[in-house]
Amino acid sequence: MSTPYPFTAIVGQDDLRLGLLLNAVSPAVGGVLVRGEKGTAKSTAVRALAALMPEVSVVPGCRFSCDPGSPDPACPDGPHAEAAGVSRAARTVELPVGASEDRLVGALDIERALSEGVKAFEPGLLADAHRGILYVDEVNLLHDHLVDLLLDAAAMGASYVEREGVSVRHAARFLLVGTMNPEEGELRPQLLDRFGLTVEVSASRDTGERVEVVRRRLAYDDDPEGFAARWAEEEGALRERIAAARVLLPRVVLSDGVLRQIAATCAAFEVDGMRADIVMARTATALAAWAGREEVTADDVRQAALLALPHRRRRNPFDAPGLDEDKLDQTLDEAGPQDDHDDDDPDPGPDDGGDGGGGGGVPPQADGDRTPPSASQSDDTPSPAPESAPDTPGRPAGGEQQPVAAAEPFRTKMLSVPGLGEGAAGRRSRARTEHGRTTGSRRPEGALTKLHLAATVQAAAPHQRARGRAGRGLVVRRDDLRQATREGREGNLVLFVVDASGSMAARQRMSAVKGAVLSLLLDAYQRRDKVGLVTFRGKEAEVALPPTSSVDAAAARLESLPTGGRTPLAAGLLKAHDVLRVERLRDPSRRPLLVVVTDGRATGGPEPVALAGRAARLHRSEGTASVVVDCESGYVRLGLAGELARELGGTAVTLDELRADSIAGLVKDVTAAGRAA
Repeated sequence: MSTPYPFTAIVGQDDLRLGLLLNAVSPAVGGVLVRGEKGTAKSTAVRALAALMPEVSVVPGCRFSCDPGSPDPACPDGPHAEAAGVSRAARTVELPVGASEDRLVGALDIERALSEGVKAFEPGLLADAHRGILYVDEVNLLHDHLVDLLLDAAAMGASYVEREGVSVRHAARFLLVGTMNPEEGELRPQLLDRFGLTVEVSASRDTGERVEVVRRRLAYDDDPEGFAARWAEEEGALRERIAAARVLLPRVVLSDGVLRQIAATCAAFEVDGMRADIVMARTATALAAWAGREEVTADDVRQAALLALPHRRRRNPFDAPGLDEDKLDQTLDEAGPQDDHDDDDPDPGPDDGGDGGGGGGVPPQADGDRTPPSASQSDDTPSPAPESAPDTPGRPAGGEQQPVAAAEPFRTKMLSVPGLGEGAAGRRSRARTEHGRTTGSRRPEGALTKLHLAATVQAAAPHQRARGRAGRGLVVRRDDLRQATREGREGNLVLFVVDASGSMAARQRMSAVKGAVLSLLLDAYQRRDKVGLVTFRGKEAEVALPPTSSVDAAAARLESLPTGGRTPLAAGLLKAHDVLRVERLRDPSRRPLLVVVTDGRATGGPEPVALAGRAARLHRSEGTASVVVDCESGYVRLGLAGELARELGGTAVTLDELRADSIAGLVKDVTAAGRAA
C-alpha cells in the first residue's frame, strides 16, 4: 500500500482543511463538497484525511462493519452473538465515476436465489464505506442512477437491494466527500443539498507559497516514506486534537441566542428546507469543540454559515455560489444578544499561534480578516461585465455593438431526437437504458444485471421433466436466464449555432434571443445534456464553447457575446459540422441535436444563400436532428428560417412557440432527415 501524502504537509487551502477536519470531529455535519479548479490538492487532502480518522471497532468477520456494541439486527451476516470487537482503521472508499449499480450497492446471485432460495449477496461499495468515508472524485460527472442510489442511502442510512422479490438490506452510514471542477458541470440540487459543507479552492497566487508546494511535492515523490516520517509528529498532534475535540463535543452548549442567529441567517438567505439550519448548528458546535471551547459563539455561527449556506442558496445553475458577507454580518448583529457587541476579545479561540502545521485550526476571520480566501477569490473575479466587452482583443471594431443582457429565461417545450438511442442516461430522448420501463427480454451478454422473471420461467419450464424435477422448486440453469430490456431517456449533445450578425443586433431583439438560448441551456442542464456553442458574424464562425457538461460556462459565453457585421450562415453550419464530426469520434453513442438560432438571412461572399443551403444539406445527409429557432420579427416576414429548416430536414419554431406555455401547438419532436426518408 502506498504511503499517503501527510495532511499536515498541505500548504494553504485553509477552508478545505477546516471543512474536512470538522467532519472528522463530528461526522453528523454531513460531509463536504470541494469545488475548485484542477490541480489544487482536492483529492490529496481527502485521501490524507483517512490517516487522521479514529479507529472503529467492528464485529469480527462481519462484511458490513457492524458495531459490536450495537450490531445491526438486519445485517445479512447476522445475527451476531456477543463477542469482543476488533479495531481497524476507518476506511476511505472511492466510488469511480463509471461504476455500475452492482458495484455500488452489491449484487445478488439471481440463479441461486431462484433455484435454491439462497440470498447469496456480494457487498458493494456502500457496505465497505459504512462507518467510514465514501469519496467521489468528479462527483458532478456521476451517472443519474448512481446519484439516486446515493441519495437514498444518505437519507435512510441503509442500502436496499431488491430484485424480483429477493431483498437484502444493510446499514450504510458514511461521511460523504466529493470533489468537482465546476467547469465540467454542476450537481443536481438534491445531491448538492446532501453535502453538509462546501468549500471553494483555488491555486495560490503567492510566489512563495507556490514554491513551497512544489518543494514539498518533489520531496514526497522522491521518498514518500521518509517525507511522511518527517511529518509524523505533526500528524500525531493533529490526530490527538481530533480525538480531544470528539470527547469535548457532547459538552458544547448551543444556547437559544445562538439558535436564533442560525435560524435568522437561514431565513435571511432564503435557503430551502430546514437541513441548512441543522447543518449550521452541528457545524458551529464542531467549530467550538475544535477550538477547545464548551460554548458556541457568534464567530462560530458566522464561519458555519460561510461553509454550510453558499451551495444551498443557488436558485438556478447559472447562480454563482457564495454569500453576501455584509448581509451576513448585519443579520448576525440583529439576531444576536446585545452583550455580544461588548466582547473585548477579538479571538475567542485558543489557537493564537496556529496548530503546529496541522491546518484548519483557526477560522479565517479569527485574526481580523473576516473574508475567507475562497470567498474573496470568487468575489474578486466576477464574470466579465458587458461594459468591458469592447476592449476584448481580437474582436473586429467595425459595426460591432456591445453585448446586451439576456431576457428573463422561461420554461421551453421539449425538443428531442427521434428514434431509439443508446447514449448516456439523461432525460431528453428515448433510449435503451439500464433503467426505465421493461419492453422485452434477451439472452444476457456477460453478467446478468436485470432479470426478466417471466421470460426466465418461460425458458426453463419446458425442460423441467428432462432435468428430473421432483420438488416444488424450479430447476433453473444459466441458459434459461433472460436479461430485461428497458427503455428510458438519454442525454444528448445539444449544439447551439447562434447568429450574432448585424441583422440580429437590435438590442431588444438580441435580448430576447439570448433569453431563449439561456432557457434552452437551462433545459439542457435539467435533462443532463452536453452543450456546445458556435457563433457566426462578420466573415467567419467560431466555437465559443466546445462541447461540455458545464451549462453555466455556456451561459457566461452567451452573456458576453457581441453582435455586428455580415451573416456568414454557411460558415456557422460548416463549423457546427466539424464540431459534430469530432464528437462522433469521441462519443459515438451520444446523439446530437443541432439548434440553429437565426432569422435565416445569409450575406457576405459569393452566393451566400446557395452556400448555406449546401451546408444545411450536409447535416441532413448525415441524419443530424435539428431545429431552427426563427428570430425574424416585424410585420413583413420572409420565411427564410423555415426554408433553412427544410434544407436541414428539421423543424422551425418561433420564439413564441418555444415557450412551454405557448398555445401555438403541442410539444414538438425534431424531425431528422432519416425519419423523413
